[in-house]
Amino acid sequence: MKDRGGAVPAPRTRVQRRPVHGVLLLDKPLGLSSNNALQRAKWLLRAEKAGHTGTLDPLATGVLPLCFGAATKFSQLQLDADKTYEATIRLGVQTSTGDAEGEVVATHDVPPITPEQLASVAAKFTGPMRQVPPMYSALKKDGKALYEYARAGEEVEREARDVLVYECVLQFVPGSCDSVLMRAKVSKGTYIRTLGEEIGQALGCGGHLTALRRTATGHFDVSQCVTLEAFEALTEQERIAALRPVNALLPDHTRVTLDADNAGRFLSGLRRRGDWKDNEHVAVFGSEPTALLGTAHIKGGELIPGRLLSPPEVAQILESIT
Repeated sequence: MKDRGGAVPAPRTRVQRRPVHGVLLLDKPLGLSSNNALQRAKWLLRAEKAGHTGTLDPLATGVLPLCFGAATKFSQLQLDADKTYEATIRLGVQTSTGDAEGEVVATHDVPPITPEQLASVAAKFTGPMRQVPPMYSALKKDGKALYEYARAGEEVEREARDVLVYECVLQFVPGSCDSVLMRAKVSKGTYIRTLGEEIGQALGCGGHLTALRRTATGHFDVSQCVTLEAFEALTEQERIAALRPVNALLPDHTRVTLDADNAGRFLSGLRRRGDWKDNEHVAVFGSEPTALLGTAHIKGGELIPGRLLSPPEVAQILESIT
């Protein structure tokens, strides 16, 4: 088939996928959805299987762990992890979405605000609280995402959820009297857009987020991340080398190492007995050679399998590091 210029277009090159196992710590760029970032990295690695660990809005940047192959089995741990954000709140302007993407729905004069008032409001928003998810979110009600209702002009009832703000620090952007910098460390499920709106309301003038950056999730922080542009510039071998091992997702798990015979039985789903103390979070390794087998918990001296790698996955990981 010819294009409009009469030339025959070159056939599209089919990417030869391959098993890739590990974690890429990506510094997600502004304007790109989390899924688009994932698909780009997956294409660059030629990976067969991939998943991310919780979305960042297109207008947000920062830490986005991407899981490949066997690492996808443990991605839920990052979904559940505490997260740290830096955000800019524009006071006096409220939007339909709580961020710069939405339409302006109200404006208010910004009253004089002292640093002491900022500190007082920050203290009020530190600790456990109940938070109603925003309409512009991916949470589902009756099988439909909330943002779909919002785009159709509908508002539905949402149940408040328990969240925890470990730390909240507020200060004015230097030289500004209507833009506030916020740093917050929060539990899973906390909406920073909603937190910003509530802080604006507490300051008496409303507000919305104009910038949002995730600086840490669990044990990972932005200093460990690679940008998509830098990742694209690497050779294929360097891209593989940039991945962290699957067990990087299990930093708080107690390590148990099994000999070859017990490792094989454990990997087939059988419980093992040993002189171990009860423990809810265990990372199990084989010793000959050293390789992650999966997670488990220990109760009454029994090592009880949790999420397991498959024998082919273990073999592929060992092959990639030899």
